[in-house]
Amino acid sequence: MTAPVCYQIDAKLSQLTVHAFASGLAAVVAHNPKFAIRDFSGDARFTPGTLGNASIRLRIKSSSLDLMDEVSEYDRREIGRVTFDEVLETKRFPEIAYESKHVTATQLGENLYATNITGDLALHGITNRVDFPAQVVVGEDTLRGYGNFSVKQTEFGISVASVAGGTLKMKDELKIAFFIVAKKQG
Repeated sequence: MTAPVCYQIDAKLSQLTVHAFASGLAAVVAHNPKFAIRDFSGDARFTPGTLGNASIRLRIKSSSLDLMDEVSEYDRREIGRVTFDEVLETKRFPEIAYESKHVTATQLGENLYATNITGDLALHGITNRVDFPAQVVVGEDTLRGYGNFSVKQTEFGISVASVAGGTLKMKDELKIAFFIVAKKQG
């Protein structure tokens, strides 16, 4: 039996984003902030040729979200304060983690796979199961995975943010998109 191969995630070449959306009447003119996650690490393992015994682990520094949108400096500070102090509470919960429990893969091409990943997301002191599809391309020395999924903040004990004295509320659902590049180890 072939031993699993380990690929280390390269955060500089990878992209993780979180998109929040405004709700209610003010949503028409409101800001829908999009954040890049800047500080993360992890690995993927699988048996070559099959994606058998596949797994993925990811660790994110919760304070590493960086607002991608063009906004005034005042709005940037306020969005940052609400995000880090009130929503994520980064001092209490400095890490977000994902660990797969089961990965299924269907080969679509020579090096292309459609996967379904089932695992546990630990966020804000609560761990919940999060499943999502991903496309995976396996190269000689690299692995690329991409896709997106949604999570509800309230399922992780997070208060849905409101800004401007409560006149603008955000939706419970966040959309997470990823493009992961990992390099073969050893």
